Amino acid sequence: MPNPSRLRAAALTATATALSVLLAGCGGGSQEDDEDLSGQKLHWKDCPAPSEAEGGGAAPSPLPDGDEWQCATMKAPLDWDDPGGDTIGLALIRAEASGATDRRIGSLVFNFGGPGGSGVTTLPAFGQDYAKLRTRYDLVSFDPRGVGRSDPVECLDDKQLDTFFQQDATPDDRAERTEFVDNTEEFNAACEKNSKKILPHVRTTDAARDMDLMRQVLGDEKLHYFGISYGTELGGVYAHLFPKHVGRAVFDAVVDPTQTAEQGSLGQAKGFQLALDNFAEDCVSKVEDCPVGDTAEDVEARIARLLKDLDRKPIPGVFPRELTETAATGGIAQALYSKDFWEYLTEGLEQAYDGDGRVLMVLSDALNGRNEDGEYSNITAANVAINCADDKPRYDPAYVEDKLPEFRDASPLFGDYLAWSMLSCTDWPVAGAADHPDVHAPGAAPILVIGNTGDPATPYEGAGRMVDALGKGVGVELTYKGQGHGAYDSKNRCVQDAVHGYLLDGKVPAAETVCS
Repeated sequence: MPNPSRLRAAALTATATALSVLLAGCGGGSQEDDEDLSGQKLHWKDCPAPSEAEGGGAAPSPLPDGDEWQCATMKAPLDWDDPGGDTIGLALIRAEASGATDRRIGSLVFNFGGPGGSGVTTLPAFGQDYAKLRTRYDLVSFDPRGVGRSDPVECLDDKQLDTFFQQDATPDDRAERTEFVDNTEEFNAACEKNSKKILPHVRTTDAARDMDLMRQVLGDEKLHYFGISYGTELGGVYAHLFPKHVGRAVFDAVVDPTQTAEQGSLGQAKGFQLALDNFAEDCVSKVEDCPVGDTAEDVEARIARLLKDLDRKPIPGVFPRELTETAATGGIAQALYSKDFWEYLTEGLEQAYDGDGRVLMVLSDALNGRNEDGEYSNITAANVAINCADDKPRYDPAYVEDKLPEFRDASPLFGDYLAWSMLSCTDWPVAGAADHPDVHAPGAAPILVIGNTGDPATPYEGAGRMVDALGKGVGVELTYKGQGHGAYDSKNRCVQDAVHGYLLDGKVPAAETVCS
């Protein structure tokens, strides 16, 4: 079971593709640190097909105007405390600006979250959504260290991961608890065995230093940045380390930088419960009958009964695997990332009540980074590695058991799932850096911070706390009254106008702007 922060990353494009197929059939760095590498030349060329660690699939299709995506590798120090030592290669992707050369601002660097998500595969998947930003920027993203093509963290193989994700992640008795703890220890031991060299060097502070090197190699005086989900935490850490290098930046789906891992998990329990409540209320409010319950309370009660039944006896999923309680819970969580997926959740629940678990399992596979060929990206391995290197707290089973009532009160459905996830780092071979990230960035340029009131994975309150933590005169909060993870990709005109106005024209929206 991955770290609770794992739920920040939603493989939305992979989910939609897989479901359509299924349903059709049925410390401070400094500029001086990197002077030896800041002058390197990037050799851009056509992008290859994604590696297995990036999620597999075909090479990115050309942009609508016929331009090709370009890829390159940037060298960075393996250990930023020894910048003259070993290096690693960081995979980059870009689409050059489409507008007039004299209107070009520079590069706009994206991080889409996770931690552990591949920017090299995600940016082209959503590239058309950022077409307007491309008129004045080269759109750039990357696989952070430990992710995808950038010296990926490797733990269990594909068959082992199938077994790992079939386990009971909400143990009910001593025997199940022992098995869960043993499986977590085996996962962590495999990470140490297969990736010992990279594990101490995948902290968010390392990735932030990589981004400042990237800024220099791309030829920009300032880092213009669009961070989503965990990408907001990475952006905040960058702003703390390099406040004078912050250009125009947007944080969307904002991680609360003031919380410990436990507080973040509890906040997510509340966030996913809120999203489930909203899904249930939406379903029963439609003119036609809701096929999964007569009232919102009935919808959630039937889901709870389904999960209890699956705990006792799984049903057929994607052959030859079965849909377990854990897989179903993960599938439900994945569907709550976007209101566009609520119809899939309804379909998946309706089928599961009839003994067919395929749709919920496809959703669960997307959450875990599994493609239709049975291959896993390294998003789970990278997510655990980065979170455990960042987060200082370590929890034991007795502590989790003491906290279960609080988590269950926050969410009867997701509470156990997220509480037991806190054991992910218990036996991790690398010590965690801090209780929470430092994002205080006095002197940085304004950063537009967007919170979504219905966000399940990064609850709305985190946006205000990020603004406070960044410091006076830095964070500018915008509220979106919507559903799903993030705001910009909702296509809300008010949100997009605010983002475009700042990134393209330098117009900072009024603080506490509200979009609905």
